[in-house]
Amino acid sequence: MMRHDDTPLSPVGFLDRAAAAYADKVALIDGETRYTYGELHLRATRLAGALFELDLRAGGRVAVLAPNTHEMLEAHYGVPYATGVLVPLNSRLSAAEIAYVLRHSEAKILIVAAALEDLARDAIRLSGLDITTLVTGAEYEAALAVAMPYRAAVRDERATIAINYTSGTTGTPKGVVYTHRGAYLQSLAMAFHSGMGPSSSYLWTLPMFHCNGWCFTWAVTAAGATHVCLERVEAGAVWNAIADHSITHLCAAPTVLSTLTADPAGPTVDDRSVWVATGGAPPAPALLARARRCGLEIVHLYGMTETYGPSVINEWRDHWHDLPLHEQDRLKARQGIGNIVSDVVRVVDSDGLDVPADATTVGEIAMRGNNVTPRYHLDPESTAAAVPDGWFRSGDLAVRHPDGYVEIRDRAKDVIISGGENISSVEVEQAILEHPAVQEAAVVAMPHEHWGERPVAFVSLRDGSTVSAAELRDHLVDRVARFKIPDRFEFATLPKTSTGKVQKFELKKQLAAPTTAGSGSGL
Repeated sequence: MMRHDDTPLSPVGFLDRAAAAYADKVALIDGETRYTYGELHLRATRLAGALFELDLRAGGRVAVLAPNTHEMLEAHYGVPYATGVLVPLNSRLSAAEIAYVLRHSEAKILIVAAALEDLARDAIRLSGLDITTLVTGAEYEAALAVAMPYRAAVRDERATIAINYTSGTTGTPKGVVYTHRGAYLQSLAMAFHSGMGPSSSYLWTLPMFHCNGWCFTWAVTAAGATHVCLERVEAGAVWNAIADHSITHLCAAPTVLSTLTADPAGPTVDDRSVWVATGGAPPAPALLARARRCGLEIVHLYGMTETYGPSVINEWRDHWHDLPLHEQDRLKARQGIGNIVSDVVRVVDSDGLDVPADATTVGEIAMRGNNVTPRYHLDPESTAAAVPDGWFRSGDLAVRHPDGYVEIRDRAKDVIISGGENISSVEVEQAILEHPAVQEAAVVAMPHEHWGERPVAFVSLRDGSTVSAAELRDHLVDRVARFKIPDRFEFATLPKTSTGKVQKFELKKQLAAPTTAGSGSGL
């Protein structure tokens, strides 16, 4: 029998409360579609009823292939209402990649956007599975119209609520298990740190399929705020939505921020600021300065799929407001400290011991707490390897400052080792981004017969700007050590993942052939 003082934690309860407290308030805006919280709750329970009629049973996997639309948001409630497990699919993957996720997750039902139906059919065929589909539009609406509302109680807060898949850039994607308890606590952390309330409006620029939208799919509802859906993240559409819907909050990777702030005379937020959480890569101080001038109040977060999204936050300290703006931007570029439901974030050496808080000694970020995945789906070996001593190893190399704040130096796999010296790609990228002509930069290792590796910079320029490789080298002379200056500068559009991260492995493929000894002009 369930105890009267121990109700299982689950983020789906936030919609139950919102429907009671804000029944007539607009919960969701999706183009011309508007739903109140009362209507959103009814639709979610009807979706649960429709899934039950499709023979979904406790623990059954329901995959969703859709952009940031109301159907994707409804699934974050309707699937767990029906005791199912949500499997959000990256809509930019190939049919073969989606087929792998469908097989590995053991999906039984697939909710798919009408525009992606052909991709879904190909993926199902390749998977070899017998999967029931529910296509958005007429079919989806008809299923909800005849379904009886259904809302099953959550009996076990440590049961799986979702399986989110990693990008798989270094192998096959891993299925990261999220529990009801972990998602509940992370959602409250996001609502708390963002300061959202019933008067807030959240713009969906971050994909909901990515870490369940950093758990903002549930956090926005917990706050009683309004979800504003956006299918395509384009600068004009984002600025229009900010103006049309009085947006107060959004999340964006640094590459999205770079696009939004590319034009120095571009749009700004009048007489107010928009709270913007950024993560996925360290934002350059120069980018933070541009964002500030546009009225975007940037908060730097850090995390991974394995930590339900942001586990670390750059908690701003009041006395930092007295510092020069360039110093504020430098401080904002640090990752910070654990969020309110995280344990203290550590930086450890190869023996698992904490490195000194001297802002110099590099170690690996290690995390544990309520917002760390309990396991990888069907992969106990990877789970054990990732948590060798009760602390999850991130693969990110960082230093700890005397004030306790963590700052990433690089991904372990992206450190460039040249002549025995370590070169931080992040350090060089941030220095390049200080040039006013540069919009984005990525520094990767190029094989070299003599030095082992040498840095190469891939650079995209701001519209209407020009700069030569020689000018960029001169720009770097006083900013980084001479041996860190890239040997080559390639001007190109940077390949990115669907969440806005630069795909450095794609850039490295272009540099696979070794160069001859002594050709490095940056030394």
